Amino acid sequence: MGKQSWRGGNMLYPVPAVMVSCARPGEKPNIITVAWAGTVCSAPAMLSISVRKERYSYDIIKETGEFVVNLVTKDLVFATDYCGVKSGRDTDKFQEMKLTPLPSQHISAPGIAESPLNLECKVKQVVELGSHDMFIAEILGVTVDDRYMDEKGTFHLNDAKLISYSHGTYFELGEKIGTFGYSVRKDSKNKSKRSDTAKHTRRKAK
Repeated sequence: MGKQSWRGGNMLYPVPAVMVSCARPGEKPNIITVAWAGTVCSAPAMLSISVRKERYSYDIIKETGEFVVNLVTKDLVFATDYCGVKSGRDTDKFQEMKLTPLPSQHISAPGIAESPLNLECKVKQVVELGSHDMFIAEILGVTVDDRYMDEKGTFHLNDAKLISYSHGTYFELGEKIGTFGYSVRKDSKNKSKRSDTAKHTRRKAK
């Protein structure tokens, strides 16, 4: 099997494609699509998004220190792509994509009502990197769509048909192939089976 060596580049795929909503006081809210987003801390709950300085939303987020990360489903992928290629300078993306601003509980910027999950974020640090600046923010509140709640109060986010982005292409998440910690649990079961087999063999030998 052959390998090729290339110069360093952004080839960490797949990544979540999210719609980030933001707004200045008294102005129409805007949406920017971000692929450079990720979790950075669990206590306190924090995430990061990286945005080019020339993007219309950059100055809004820098000035207000607020934004909402809205997860994207299969039904929202068209709007996600649209919000990534159109500028909010001359387009009302909420109106054009028939999306509904969702009032936030902890910040002024609205979320997107059609998203299954909204993360209300307050900027704590801006890191200047180069082509992008990274906004590191604390997650002050989370809103979830009750369509994905069961009678026991469990949130089934993976039923929402979330999408990912890989090398210029959007993908719907596919078949479940494991859960966190399953490798250890599987190994424990195998050890238990081997132990039971060994005990049975010894009994027969006696």
